[in-house]
Amino acid sequence: MLLRLLPEGRLFALERPGGEQKPQETAIRPGAASAHWCSGAAVGPPRSRPYFRLAASRNVNLSLYFLTVVIWGTTWIAIKLQLGVVAIPVSIFYRFALAGLILFAALLLTRKLQRLDRRGHWLCVGQGLCLFCLNFLCFYTATQWIPSGLVSVVFSAATLWNALNARLWFGTRIAPRVMVAGVFGFAGLVLLFWPELASQEASHETLLGLGFALLGTICFSTGNMLSSLQQRAGIRPLTGNAYSMLYGAVILLAGCVAADLPFGFDGSATYVGALLYLAIFGSVVGFTAYLTLVGRMGPARAAYCTVLFPVVALSVSSYAEGYQWTPYALLGLGLVMLGNLLVFTKWSPFARRAQAAG
Repeated sequence: MLLRLLPEGRLFALERPGGEQKPQETAIRPGAASAHWCSGAAVGPPRSRPYFRLAASRNVNLSLYFLTVVIWGTTWIAIKLQLGVVAIPVSIFYRFALAGLILFAALLLTRKLQRLDRRGHWLCVGQGLCLFCLNFLCFYTATQWIPSGLVSVVFSAATLWNALNARLWFGTRIAPRVMVAGVFGFAGLVLLFWPELASQEASHETLLGLGFALLGTICFSTGNMLSSLQQRAGIRPLTGNAYSMLYGAVILLAGCVAADLPFGFDGSATYVGALLYLAIFGSVVGFTAYLTLVGRMGPARAAYCTVLFPVVALSVSSYAEGYQWTPYALLGLGLVMLGNLLVFTKWSPFARRAQAAG
């Protein structure tokens, strides 16, 4: 991967001879580019021992995946603790304003904040709107009309949406095993939440809730695509998240003011502790780990996190709230794990068929 500075002062990232990617314009100003970051890959000659390098890369991916699933599988506790005194949109504003400020301060102190050009800022505005504003507003609104389990089932389709959007945005081939994994994950969550889903009556409110959940999933997927564009343009996830979270917070602030919502604050240790957990772990750590995965693994495979963190939430709930594992739930867990196997290994149910055809 090479960086070339053109006469007009813009940077272009060029793939090495024989690479598959086309030249891509970066969205960082000259002088602000890191020699070790461009499209999420390191610059320099290939290292020896490719097997060990591949193993190390897989270990990093697994670590980021595990971190994302564990954190996002427990954020529901903090979100639940925040409900009450403060309006939900205001709580979301507090969360991402604090997370963005923490990221900015850390990057400034370590001198790792990249300077963005106009295109880079617009990418961050779009990501802030989709991923740190509309996404959360849609899901919080959906839970007013439909059970949280049904929201989780709709959200689990993010794997499929990311695969389709990656095809539309970047021309990425849709891997059959990733699509199958998404179907297994979706079916698994249906079985996990079957008692909750079976008791839900069809009504106008149900359709409205499903609509908001679907819109939130599409916003989440669009935010993933914008993060991919950022990383292809040389913007690191930490810098992209810092700008995007603050832009999202500004949009939320404008919406709260327009809706005339009261900016109250709950000074209790419970609310403040939940806010800190959501801002630092749920946002700074969780979103940075996840969006780094998007750059390393691709949007479709990374999005399988959305299937796994409800499973973590139910596991925690079995201890904290006495959730009972039924045969349906165990079967659903098995399907989710099978989907996870498809995401993280080379095994594919289509492999033998392809060999037989050959």
